[in-house]
Amino acid sequence: MKTLDLSPIKSLFESELLLEIEKVGVYKKIPQGELMIDLDEKVQFIPLILEGAVKVVREDESGDELLLYFVEFGNTCAMTLNCCLGHSKSEIRALCESDVSLILIPVQYMDPWLSQFKSWRSFVFNSFNTRLSELLKAIDALTFLKLDERLENYLLEKSKVLKNKTLHITHFEIAADLNSSRVVISRLLKQLENEGFVALGRNSIRLLDQT
Repeated sequence: MKTLDLSPIKSLFESELLLEIEKVGVYKKIPQGELMIDLDEKVQFIPLILEGAVKVVREDESGDELLLYFVEFGNTCAMTLNCCLGHSKSEIRALCESDVSLILIPVQYMDPWLSQFKSWRSFVFNSFNTRLSELLKAIDALTFLKLDERLENYLLEKSKVLKNKTLHITHFEIAADLNSSRVVISRLLKQLENEGFVALGRNSIRLLDQT
């Protein structure tokens, strides 16, 4: 069996835990645009992101989606951890924003590692804390920010997680993430272009340096 390359996460975990991850972890690559976890899916693995970014969304009863947060290198999805602890099905949909490399940890190791390894406890608790902060920011944005401000924040965050100032995305996809309409998003993007915040192309948006 090929040995896992744990060098990207070597600084996150103690050596004993890294040995355990090497024994039970499964390396996987998922192409951009593919689902990592779907709604109502039984969660069987804890994903440790090595490279790339994952978008986590919720879906309402009418099928509309709302972006919750992004997950990047060295992190995992707190909603997935919550499902593991509660032995419940997934309440979110996780889609790969870019090509993603990750290690899958079988859920049965979640509980014993919490009591056995200090670095694992810190990793899990920090993941919950980080995602809770991001969920609160999402709630604040929905409650207090106007849609044009939410759109700016969305573009900046997406550019940050993808490490690219040029975003290859349609107006419809942005509208879905922000729970708005394509017509409204197109109008606001044109406004941002007139203000010198972005340059619009065919299915692409380039963030401009602000002086």
